[in-house]
Amino acid sequence: MIARYLLDTHILSWWLRSPQRLSADQRRVIRKAAGRGEGLPLSAVSLVELAVAHGVGNRRGPAIAGALLRDLEQDPSFVVLPVTFDIAVEVATMGAILQDPNDRTIVATARVHRLTLITADQRIIGSKLVATIS
Repeated sequence: MIARYLLDTHILSWWLRSPQRLSADQRRVIRKAAGRGEGLPLSAVSLVELAVAHGVGNRRGPAIAGALLRDLEQDPSFVVLPVTFDIAVEVATMGAILQDPNDRTIVATARVHRLTLITADQRIIGSKLVATIS
């Protein structure tokens, strides 16, 4: 089945480690998509964000980040979408509404692939650059 949603980095992290942090709508949509056998896409930039967020700041960080990334790699329900030339062009053309390059890349990935972004990021939601589930 064709995927309809893109997971933002925070949503992905919360889904894997603390799903109670997700909104009821986010949990419902992710569960239904997984139940239908849809892949759960994420931008390749989210892998880097996870590595940095979970790997920096304490002695065990790299081990935690490594375990999280290995879990993702081994779970066939997650689909990593590469950063392509089309996505880079979309990043360049979306204006200055979003300043964070990772946020811009995630939004551009959703736009290029025509996916609804599951996010809790108020800057992305407020930008109205992409359809969101918050």
